[in-house]
Amino acid sequence: MSRRPAAPADFSELVERTAPAVVNIRTTARLSQHAQQFPDLGDESDPGWEFFRRFMPQPGPQPNPHQGPMPRMPRPDREIPRGQGSGFIISTDGYVITNHHVVDGADEIFVTLPDKREFKAHLIGSDQRSDVALVKIDGSALPSSKIGDPAKLKVGEWVIAIGSPFGLQNTVTAGIVSAKGRETGELLPFIQTDAAVNPGNSGGPLINMRGEVVGVNSQIFTTSGAYAGISFAIPIDEAMRIGDQLRTQGKVVRGRIGVLIGEVSREVAEAIGLQKAAGALVSSVEGDGPADKAGVKPGDVIIKYEGKPVESSSDLRRMVASTKPGSKVSATVWRNGAPRDLQLTVGELQPDQPRQSRADQGRGAAPAVDRARPGRFRHCGRSAEGTEDQGRRAGRQRRRARGAGGDTLGGLRPLDQQLRG
Repeated sequence: MSRRPAAPADFSELVERTAPAVVNIRTTARLSQHAQQFPDLGDESDPGWEFFRRFMPQPGPQPNPHQGPMPRMPRPDREIPRGQGSGFIISTDGYVITNHHVVDGADEIFVTLPDKREFKAHLIGSDQRSDVALVKIDGSALPSSKIGDPAKLKVGEWVIAIGSPFGLQNTVTAGIVSAKGRETGELLPFIQTDAAVNPGNSGGPLINMRGEVVGVNSQIFTTSGAYAGISFAIPIDEAMRIGDQLRTQGKVVRGRIGVLIGEVSREVAEAIGLQKAAGALVSSVEGDGPADKAGVKPGDVIIKYEGKPVESSSDLRRMVASTKPGSKVSATVWRNGAPRDLQLTVGELQPDQPRQSRADQGRGAAPAVDRARPGRFRHCGRSAEGTEDQGRRAGRQRRRARGAGGDTLGGLRPLDQQLRG
């Protein structure tokens, strides 16, 4: 009878091999002259809004008690700290993977290596839907991470996370793989672990015992804003695929077929004669869209896509998104108690619009993202202000979050952006 291998006595050798390629990322925003003179007063529902409206200078003509105009010296634009997170080098010439929400809206990005070298980074591209970003620093013979295969991960095996929680650079935590293919309503199936991940860990690597990066730490589930034993990582194969598109095209191209879909319940499956509750139930079809032109109708259940079984609506979303626009694909739908094969020409999903810097967002604009309420998923970055006044800022930010957009399946929470003022 074979014995299971014992837990490692320590992770020191593994950390020595992998930590040199893990970096700290900090960002700044440029505060314009207009933003300095006329600051954002926030939400009108805030108790202090009326006070600041009366006593803070506002755009437009202002009464001047002096005879003639008073000369004023223009203020130069200035840089203000915006936030920080983590990342890891994937090539010796300086390409770095991190999270979209770490660099989103930043005017300048700085990358610090464990040996204290600091580089000003250039943003190659960033993808909001997957929360993956690629930045580049100028260097050569840099330490780089070894990339692993998430498909070989097993639930229960040891992993470590390295990053900068609360600004504490090169912090190492360990845990096990708790689950694979965890659905959170996004385009990617996540790796769930119990390795401690906190604000500032966003973009850092999840590493297996062979020293290979298998995931990009991105989210936590929390009721308090801090680690609660559940964290999520983007599978590294998906992150690398997205990174390759960002490097070669500057954006991620995804397919679409123009349907609104949902899950197939057991009751629905029995009612329409399906052997099991699987597939994607079509609730509506976009007029003159790819699916409409192919003959897909509301009430159809898409059970196969390019010959592959569709187990859930999330499966279909990922399959379609990874298809090159313009491709002709086959789909099998279940209609009137029988399968029917259709041919579709995949359209292109329009990219998300880039957000402006938080420093330059005008009065009344929603914050970059805070779609959160307690007990939801959050991204695990960190704001520049630190932790002293997080509770006050979090409360104010939640009040200002109206109109920032809805959540899906539990709502993924961007913790670092929630804590920004």
